[in-house]
Parts: sequence; structure tokens; C-alpha cells
Amino acid sequence: MLRTIVIGSCVSVQGTFVRGLPDGKILVRVGEREFAGQPVPTRAA
Repeated sequence: MLRTIVIGSCVSVQGTFVRGLPDGKILVRVGEREFAGQPVPTRAA
């Protein structure tokens, strides 16, 4: 599942969901790299 996270104030990353972290952040994978950040809230279509 693709998820979008925010890193810092204006950088966002979209990648494959890896796992949730205890502090509320999530981990996403882009290629060989993994990024942790705050998830962007999803909206109902």
C-alpha cells in the first residue's frame, strides 16, 4: 500500500508502507531506502 509521509515542514515522501512506529510515525520504503515521518491523513473519496 502506498502511503505519504511528511518529513520536516515542507518535504513529503510517498512510498510503500513498511510499519508503524511507537511514536506515531510510520516507515515507508522508496527503492532501497526507508524514511520515517508523520503520516498524511487519508480522506474519504
